[in-house]
Amino acid sequence: MNGLDVKDLVLLVADADMEQAVRGLLARPADLGIRAGIAFDVFRHPRRDPGVFHEAPDFLRPLQGQYRRALVLLDREGSGRETWSPRQIEEDIQRRLDSAGWKDRSAVVVLDPELEAWVFSGSPHVIRVIADGDETLYLRILRKYTLSDLGKPARPKEAMEEMLRQKRIPRSASLYGELARQVPVSVLSGCRDQAFRRFRRFLQDWFPPGE
Repeated sequence: MNGLDVKDLVLLVADADMEQAVRGLLARPADLGIRAGIAFDVFRHPRRDPGVFHEAPDFLRPLQGQYRRALVLLDREGSGRETWSPRQIEEDIQRRLDSAGWKDRSAVVVLDPELEAWVFSGSPHVIRVIADGDETLYLRILRKYTLSDLGKPARPKEAMEEMLRQKRIPRSASLYGELARQVPVSVLSGCRDQAFRRFRRFLQDWFPPGE
Protein backbone atom coordinates (compact mmCIF):
# COMPACT_ATOMS: atom_id res chain seq x y z
CA MET A 1 0.00 0.00 0.00
CA ASN A 2 1.43 3.39 -0.93
CA GLY A 3 0.91 6.70 0.83
CA LEU A 4 -1.76 7.76 -1.63
CA ASP A 5 -4.00 4.94 -0.41
CA VAL A 6 -3.85 5.96 3.25
CA LYS A 7 -6.75 8.07 4.51
CA ASP A 8 -6.43 10.70 7.21
CA LEU A 9 -8.81 9.42 9.83
CA VAL A 10 -10.94 6.48 10.91
CA LEU A 11 -13.62 6.98 13.54
CA LEU A 12 -15.19 4.15 15.50
CA VAL A 13 -18.51 5.13 17.10
CA ALA A 14 -21.22 3.34 19.06
CA ASP A 15 -24.35 3.96 17.00
CA ALA A 16 -26.05 5.74 14.12
CA ASP A 17 -26.83 8.83 16.21
CA MET A 18 -23.16 9.35 16.96
CA GLU A 19 -22.21 8.66 13.35
CA GLN A 20 -24.57 11.35 12.07
CA ALA A 21 -23.36 13.86 14.66
CA VAL A 22 -19.72 13.24 13.75
CA ARG A 23 -20.39 13.46 10.02
CA GLY A 24 -22.32 16.70 10.52
CA LEU A 25 -19.48 18.24 12.51
CA LEU A 26 -16.76 17.12 10.11
CA ALA A 27 -18.70 18.75 7.30
CA ARG A 28 -17.82 22.07 8.97
CA PRO A 29 -14.00 22.07 9.06
CA ALA A 30 -13.63 25.85 9.28
CA ASP A 31 -16.01 26.00 12.25
CA LEU A 32 -14.07 23.24 14.01
CA GLY A 33 -10.79 25.01 13.31
CA ILE A 34 -9.33 22.24 11.15
CA ARG A 35 -8.24 21.97 7.54
CA ALA A 36 -10.69 21.16 4.81
CA GLY A 37 -10.68 17.98 2.78
CA ILE A 38 -9.93 15.41 5.48
CA ALA A 39 -10.37 11.92 4.07
CA PHE A 40 -12.18 9.89 6.72
CA ASP A 41 -14.43 6.90 7.32
CA VAL A 42 -16.86 6.29 10.16
CA PHE A 43 -17.61 2.79 11.41
CA ARG A 44 -20.36 1.80 13.83
CA HIS A 45 -19.64 -1.03 16.21
CA PRO A 46 -22.42 -3.65 15.96
CA ARG A 47 -22.46 -4.06 19.74
CA ARG A 48 -22.75 -0.35 20.43
CA ASP A 49 -21.10 1.15 23.53
CA PRO A 50 -20.06 -2.12 25.23
CA GLY A 51 -18.63 -3.31 21.92
CA VAL A 52 -16.60 -0.13 21.53
CA PHE A 53 -15.30 -0.40 25.08
CA HIS A 54 -14.28 -4.05 24.88
CA GLU A 55 -13.35 -4.44 21.24
CA ALA A 56 -12.15 -1.10 19.81
CA PRO A 57 -8.49 -2.23 19.63
CA ASP A 58 -9.35 -5.49 17.87
CA PHE A 59 -11.77 -3.69 15.53
CA LEU A 60 -9.16 -1.11 14.54
CA ARG A 61 -6.07 -3.33 14.54
CA PRO A 62 -6.42 -4.48 10.90
CA LEU A 63 -7.02 -0.89 9.76
CA GLN A 64 -3.81 0.62 11.10
CA GLY A 65 -2.12 0.59 7.70
CA GLN A 66 -5.09 2.26 5.99
CA TYR A 67 -5.45 5.39 8.16
CA ARG A 68 -3.06 7.88 9.72
CA ARG A 69 -5.20 8.54 12.79
CA ALA A 70 -7.97 6.83 14.75
CA LEU A 71 -10.60 8.39 16.99
CA VAL A 72 -12.89 6.29 19.21
CA LEU A 73 -16.13 7.70 20.63
CA LEU A 74 -18.60 6.11 23.04
CA ASP A 75 -21.08 7.02 25.77
CA ARG A 76 -20.28 6.36 29.41
CA GLU A 77 -23.95 5.52 29.93
CA GLY A 78 -24.50 2.04 28.54
CA SER A 79 -20.81 1.19 28.22
CA GLY A 80 -20.90 -1.25 31.12
CA ARG A 81 -18.44 0.96 32.98
CA GLU A 82 -20.86 3.50 34.43
CA THR A 83 -19.04 3.47 37.78
CA TRP A 84 -15.83 4.61 36.08
CA SER A 85 -15.04 8.21 35.27
CA PRO A 86 -14.82 9.21 31.60
CA ARG A 87 -11.06 9.58 31.99
CA GLN A 88 -10.70 6.06 33.39
CA ILE A 89 -12.56 4.64 30.42
CA GLU A 90 -10.52 6.71 27.98
CA GLU A 91 -7.23 5.66 29.54
CA ASP A 92 -8.19 1.98 29.59
CA ILE A 93 -9.13 1.92 25.90
CA GLN A 94 -6.14 4.08 24.95
CA ARG A 95 -3.73 1.69 26.66
CA ARG A 96 -5.13 -1.17 24.60
CA LEU A 97 -5.11 0.88 21.40
CA ASP A 98 -1.43 1.64 21.97
CA SER A 99 -0.74 -2.09 22.17
CA ALA A 100 -2.73 -2.67 18.98
CA GLY A 101 -0.47 -0.49 16.84
CA TRP A 102 -2.13 2.91 17.32
CA LYS A 103 0.31 4.47 19.81
CA ASP A 104 0.75 8.25 19.33
CA ARG A 105 -1.82 8.41 16.55
CA SER A 106 -5.13 7.66 18.23
CA ALA A 107 -7.45 9.09 20.87
CA VAL A 108 -10.57 8.16 22.83
CA VAL A 109 -13.47 10.44 23.75
CA VAL A 110 -16.13 9.37 26.25
CA LEU A 111 -19.36 11.35 26.17
CA ASP A 112 -20.73 11.84 29.67
CA PRO A 113 -23.31 10.59 30.22
CA GLU A 114 -24.21 10.23 26.54
CA LEU A 115 -24.33 11.91 23.13
CA GLU A 116 -27.50 13.85 23.94
CA ALA A 117 -25.42 16.04 26.28
CA TRP A 118 -24.08 17.70 23.12
CA VAL A 119 -27.61 18.48 21.94
CA PHE A 120 -28.47 21.00 24.65
CA SER A 121 -26.27 23.85 23.46
CA GLY A 122 -28.55 26.83 24.04
CA SER A 123 -28.92 27.42 20.31
CA PRO A 124 -32.37 28.29 18.90
CA HIS A 125 -31.70 25.63 16.28
CA VAL A 126 -31.94 23.04 19.04
CA ILE A 127 -35.41 24.23 20.04
CA ARG A 128 -36.50 24.18 16.40
CA VAL A 129 -35.21 20.66 15.73
CA ILE A 130 -36.20 18.78 18.89
CA ALA A 131 -39.18 20.87 20.10
CA ASP A 132 -40.59 22.11 16.78
CA GLY A 133 -39.71 25.68 17.78
CA ASP A 134 -41.82 25.52 20.96
CA GLU A 135 -39.60 27.37 23.45
CA THR A 136 -42.26 27.21 26.17
CA LEU A 137 -42.38 23.41 26.00
CA TYR A 138 -38.60 23.20 25.74
CA LEU A 139 -38.07 25.24 28.92
CA ARG A 140 -40.90 23.50 30.78
CA ILE A 141 -39.42 20.08 30.15
CA LEU A 142 -35.91 21.24 31.01
CA ARG A 143 -37.17 22.44 34.39
CA LYS A 144 -38.29 18.89 35.18
CA TYR A 145 -34.71 17.62 35.07
CA THR A 146 -31.76 18.17 37.36
CA LEU A 147 -29.22 20.34 35.52
CA SER A 148 -25.49 19.79 35.41
CA ASP A 149 -22.90 22.46 36.15
CA LEU A 150 -23.08 23.34 32.44
CA GLY A 151 -26.82 24.00 32.65
CA LYS A 152 -27.68 20.84 30.72
CA PRO A 153 -30.06 18.11 31.91
CA ALA A 154 -28.25 15.39 33.82
CA ARG A 155 -30.44 12.89 31.93
CA PRO A 156 -30.20 14.42 28.46
CA LYS A 157 -31.55 11.45 26.50
CA GLU A 158 -34.74 11.33 28.56
CA ALA A 159 -35.24 15.09 28.23
CA MET A 160 -34.74 15.01 24.47
CA GLU A 161 -37.00 12.00 23.97
CA GLU A 162 -39.75 13.62 26.02
CA MET A 163 -39.62 16.72 23.82
CA LEU A 164 -39.74 14.65 20.65
CA ARG A 165 -42.64 12.61 22.00
CA GLN A 166 -44.64 15.67 23.04
CA LYS A 167 -44.21 17.23 19.58
CA ARG A 168 -44.72 13.92 17.77
CA ILE A 169 -41.34 14.19 16.07
CA PRO A 170 -40.00 10.76 15.03
CA ARG A 171 -36.74 9.93 16.75
CA SER A 172 -34.13 9.57 14.02
CA ALA A 173 -30.36 9.60 13.73
CA SER A 174 -30.77 12.31 11.10
CA LEU A 175 -31.77 14.76 13.88
CA TYR A 176 -28.23 14.58 15.23
CA GLY A 177 -26.74 15.26 11.84
CA GLU A 178 -29.09 18.21 11.35
CA LEU A 179 -28.13 19.70 14.71
CA ALA A 180 -24.42 19.16 14.07
CA ARG A 181 -24.65 20.96 10.74
CA GLN A 182 -26.74 23.90 11.96
CA VAL A 183 -25.60 24.89 15.45
CA PRO A 184 -23.83 28.28 15.05
CA VAL A 185 -20.05 28.48 15.16
CA SER A 186 -20.27 30.73 18.22
CA VAL A 187 -21.93 27.87 20.09
CA LEU A 188 -19.31 25.38 18.91
CA SER A 189 -16.41 27.62 19.90
CA GLY A 190 -17.96 28.36 23.29
CA CYS A 191 -19.00 24.81 24.15
CA ARG A 192 -17.74 23.87 27.61
CA ASP A 193 -18.57 20.17 27.40
CA GLN A 194 -15.31 18.36 28.14
CA ALA A 195 -15.93 15.54 25.67
CA PHE A 196 -16.68 17.95 22.84
CA ARG A 197 -13.62 20.02 23.67
CA ARG A 198 -11.43 16.90 23.60
CA PHE A 199 -12.98 15.85 20.28
CA ARG A 200 -12.27 19.24 18.74
CA ARG A 201 -8.78 19.55 20.25
CA PHE A 202 -7.63 16.19 18.89
CA LEU A 203 -8.84 17.14 15.41
CA GLN A 204 -7.16 20.56 15.63
CA ASP A 205 -3.88 19.00 16.75
CA TRP A 206 -3.96 16.41 13.98
CA PHE A 207 -5.34 18.52 11.14
CA PRO A 208 -4.48 22.19 11.71
CA PRO A 209 -5.93 24.69 9.21
CA GLY A 210 -3.64 25.59 6.35
CA GLU A 211 -1.64 22.39 6.72
